Amino acid sequence: MTHSAEYTFHDALAAIKSGQPLVHVTQILLSQLTKDERLSVLDGDVEFWAGLRSILRDRYNRIPYVHGAIPRMQIPGIKFTDGPRGVVMGSSTAFPVSMARGATWDLELERQIGDAIGLEAKAQGANYFAGVCVNLPRHPAWGRIQETYSEDPLLLGEFGLALTEGVQRHVMACVKHYALNSMENARFRVNVNVSEDVFHEVYLAHFRRIIEGGVAAVMSAYNSVNGEWAGQNEHLLTEILRQQWGFDGFVMSDFIFGLRDAAKSVKNGLDIEAPFRQQRDMHLKASLGSGKLSWTDVDRSCERILRKQLEFAIRTEDSSPGPEVVFCERHRSLAREVAARSMVLLKNGTIDGAPLLPLQADSLSRVAVVGRLANVANIGDKGSSQVFPPRVVTPLEGIREALPNVEIIFAESQKEAESLATQVDVVICIVGYTHEDEGEYVIPALLDNPALEKVLPPTLTERDQETLAILQGKLNPGSEGGVEAGAGGDRTSLRLREEDENLITAMAARNPRTIVSVTAAGAVIVETWKNKVLAIMMSWYSGSEGGHGLADVLLGKVDASGRLPFSIPVDESHLPFFDREASEIHYNRWFGQHLLDKLGVKAAFPFGFGLSYTTFTIGEVAVDQTDLEYLQVGFKLQNTGNRPGRIIVQVYGLPECDEFPTRVLLGFAPFDLAAGEETKTQVSASLRPLQQWNDGRYSLRTHGIGIEVARFSGDENAAKADGIVSLI
Repeated sequence: MTHSAEYTFHDALAAIKSGQPLVHVTQILLSQLTKDERLSVLDGDVEFWAGLRSILRDRYNRIPYVHGAIPRMQIPGIKFTDGPRGVVMGSSTAFPVSMARGATWDLELERQIGDAIGLEAKAQGANYFAGVCVNLPRHPAWGRIQETYSEDPLLLGEFGLALTEGVQRHVMACVKHYALNSMENARFRVNVNVSEDVFHEVYLAHFRRIIEGGVAAVMSAYNSVNGEWAGQNEHLLTEILRQQWGFDGFVMSDFIFGLRDAAKSVKNGLDIEAPFRQQRDMHLKASLGSGKLSWTDVDRSCERILRKQLEFAIRTEDSSPGPEVVFCERHRSLAREVAARSMVLLKNGTIDGAPLLPLQADSLSRVAVVGRLANVANIGDKGSSQVFPPRVVTPLEGIREALPNVEIIFAESQKEAESLATQVDVVICIVGYTHEDEGEYVIPALLDNPALEKVLPPTLTERDQETLAILQGKLNPGSEGGVEAGAGGDRTSLRLREEDENLITAMAARNPRTIVSVTAAGAVIVETWKNKVLAIMMSWYSGSEGGHGLADVLLGKVDASGRLPFSIPVDESHLPFFDREASEIHYNRWFGQHLLDKLGVKAAFPFGFGLSYTTFTIGEVAVDQTDLEYLQVGFKLQNTGNRPGRIIVQVYGLPECDEFPTRVLLGFAPFDLAAGEETKTQVSASLRPLQQWNDGRYSLRTHGIGIEVARFSGDENAAKADGIVSLI
């Protein structure tokens, strides 16, 4: 075996282009690496304490985190950037958070976002985007709910795949956090128990879809699954991921605390420990010497990592964006379009015989924009998903720019707002949450979990000891805009802050034309105030151009077309058990809209709900089965209003099965129709949500279902197919 640089990464690329098989070329490249170089492929390239200091004292992911670069062999390594609302590195475009994008129900828009993110990642030196987050939010209190798309596995899988397809035009994509990661405060210690059938049918279905779609990599979760840490769980990483699903990419750990046994993690299918040299650097050589680990295990992971680098270097070689694509006008315009398409109009009452929204600019002279969040760049949590755009358009700025001939008055406090509410045509209340209410749980890790210290390398210098003291909560990190200690975590309440509810009540009492815009990522219970106001808009953490997007919808430049990607209950008692400090929890299939249906209680706003500025009818449903996994559902659609608009058509299956939801989303698509336009069209509906997992195999749990085409779950005006649709 030679260890010269005679056969480099670039030689391997040339060999593949000349027709040599990728697997064969990868083996040749691997054979050129020394043993030390092979081990270096399996973790980050930066020494642990130095790397951690760069996060704690500066900011997270300013430049790529590199794993397994071999300069001698010209091997670039895995150059990591985080997400998912944009590229965390540099000063990139901040798109609306994933949950907002899920509210568009528009997969083509998500592919465009993926393309933009991939371009901005590559332009800033990354070849790997770890921002395809599809964890299922079993409970809306989950702090990182903003990083995922929906409570529904079908939406999660389709949106995650769409993002992956866009990103992978330029760089590798990574889907995360695999699996059952939907509690934030307890993420380093909680064990999630789940039965195998529910695991496959509900909590893994979306991962399976994205794996089959060709995602390059998977990131494991912090938590334990049925008694074993996800980052070293053989059942998860080998039996399901590779043997059952045929995954041919590589698996990376979540950062720093993503595994507990270095050798076991390699043997069981975790390929890279991220982001620095840590446990594997401490233990793998000894494990190889003792026989606990073999070089066959090491080489298996090295081969996966090198093969994907080669594959994507060739797949994306025509993508060579320059720095000018970062925060470019095209990406800002896309962010604005998505922000507007994500807004969900929950209520739109009438006054003087007409709906309050959209506002008519020529009838306005004075508008009050009020609330502590009205002029704040509030684009989401400040943990690992934080994006640092050069500029953020606030709600106040967006409304002012959209109404140049109208006097826009801003009041931050309730006292100021009360004094002017009766003197304006309309009051727009901007309320909701910030990173302090929900987000990644960013506190000194060892303060809550001192046992985690054993996974850290020894401190060798005084600076190392100071860095350890920061993790222990004994020193202030002096952060300058990166990960902010004390931020985020799982929500303690599903209702607005008291000051926000008081502001809404005060404004509604003084001006009947009061509009409430709610900034949040998950369900907000609104029962105490929803009947006091005429209009309510779910506005999300809506990115760099969120203020413009909000104004576009308020003024009707864009139809109110967002639809809820989750259900909103009337009371917390209608939700699953949740304890953000739990060390053990059991997950079943009952949550969200399906749990409300099982309990027989109505949602405040059901899954898929949202109002438009026009009206639609759906009829003449016809169903054809094209193969074992899909139905084609045709129908007639008409815009019966006097203005153009968008409808999100939702196809539901109505199975009659014991201990299974009575209504299941099978397909969806947005349709834009001019005023009065009528069309016949169709939606592809997946039968996967009706599959059951039994003894290692999927099969349909029923031979016949009802089909309805609706505007939301439980829509009383849904159009139904005649009789029971037979499933082959």
